[in-house]
Amino acid sequence: MGLFILAAFIIIPIIEIGLFVQVGGAIGLWPTLLIVIVTGMVGIVLLRLQGLIALTRLQQSLERGEAPLEPIFDGFCLLAAGLLLLLPGFFTDSLGLILLLPPVRHLLRHLLARQVRVQGHMHYSSSSSQHSGRTTIIDGEWQDVTDADDPSRPLPKLDQNRPEKD
Repeated sequence: MGLFILAAFIIIPIIEIGLFVQVGGAIGLWPTLLIVIVTGMVGIVLLRLQGLIALTRLQQSLERGEAPLEPIFDGFCLLAAGLLLLLPGFFTDSLGLILLLPPVRHLLRHLLARQVRVQGHMHYSSSSSQHSGRTTIIDGEWQDVTDADDPSRPLPKLDQNRPEKD
């Protein structure tokens, strides 16, 4: 991973310099700089709009009690797009603008989902443990707090052997 980051810090500036030279030679210095500034500004405006949409989707997902994986992934892509748009250059601006496109984020999410293997052992009924051949036991302590509406009533101790901390 460290080698990948080092390569990015070396290769990306070389690509940017090459693109500046090529584009600047074709259209001139000032139009080249204007394009970089305009793409950065357009990207920041799009980032703000897309960010608000992603935040709204995150809130709606949480209100429905769903796992907000899709809005979180979109938010991560938008953060990466914002960082890329802050860097001057055609290559990084292009990558940032591409990440702002919802179909591109959908494709990346789909490709990443195929690579990620989620492992979990949750059984909702005893019949599911018969199908999988495994039973998951979660060990823990609990206390009944249904009568805890009275704030003057002290809560019971969970472990009588452990001294209560002040």
